[in-house]
Amino acid sequence: MRVEGAVTSLTCRGRDDQFFIGTNKGQMYRSAYATFKEELVAVCHTEAVNDIVFPEGHSDLFVTCSTNDIRVWYTPERLERLRIIVPNVTCHAVEVTRDGMVIVSAWNDGKIRAFVPATGEPMYEINNAHNLGVTAIAATSDCKQITSGGGDGQRKAEFRKAPPELRQDQLVPEQMCVADFQVRIWNIGEKTQKLREVLKEHRGAVSCIKINKNDKEGVTASLDGTCVIWDLVRYVRKQMILDNTLFKCVCYHPGEYQIITSGTDRKLWDYKEGTVTHVGVGHSGNITRLKICPANKYIVSVSADGAVLIWK
Repeated sequence: MRVEGAVTSLTCRGRDDQFFIGTNKGQMYRSAYATFKEELVAVCHTEAVNDIVFPEGHSDLFVTCSTNDIRVWYTPERLERLRIIVPNVTCHAVEVTRDGMVIVSAWNDGKIRAFVPATGEPMYEINNAHNLGVTAIAATSDCKQITSGGGDGQRKAEFRKAPPELRQDQLVPEQMCVADFQVRIWNIGEKTQKLREVLKEHRGAVSCIKINKNDKEGVTASLDGTCVIWDLVRYVRKQMILDNTLFKCVCYHPGEYQIITSGTDRKLWDYKEGTVTHVGVGHSGNITRLKICPANKYIVSVSADGAVLIWK
């Protein structure tokens, strides 16, 4: 019998005619004692799941990302359909364009990578998209722009007037490490990818980005405890939500009159008023991403503890 990865666990089935095998590659196998032949029954990521996305209008497929890979799953059979491997780097976020033709992904080496969904073949790369890694990604419905967020910032100094013992025309540094964590908007052509706009409001890494259906508004979540709602026509801030949490993810309600956020807490917001309407409890670890399925019947959340939960 040959399995993928080192064997980490063995257990017998109740009737003792079969046993199960677990490996350090996230694989679970089943075998009968009589045949002693392995059968793959389940697979999963070996590290924390960083993002999950459903293609537009399809509840039977979804895409996840983690360290070293992106995976496409078939929900009815709970099977992995495709694995895209990029060794020695971590994918922080993934998006499927609305036409279903491109998987766009954000990586900790500062690159944005695009792949063909059916085969996993590379389409293009945007190098040095963010200096300290790309942490969030989103695409417009016309597939002509993508918006990215990062953990990088432009350092700048703030100054104050000198105290009496110094010359009064001398400026003294007040704080040397103020950073503008940026949201960047890219124009995507057939053969070119160009930076269109830079938005600056966050003071922490941008953890999640969502764009509404008409592409005129977007929302970004950050580890600084803020969610910013943007006017994507004028490229200015419309609203800001502040809370004592590390926002890890955000998404629009299907009616787009609420946003759902999560991270170190799990909250549903009325974003026009900036008030909390619901709080959820379930995960033992921080929620890394959540999505509303295309049928609008449930919310799927994934977390650092490796769990996948379905919320009504």
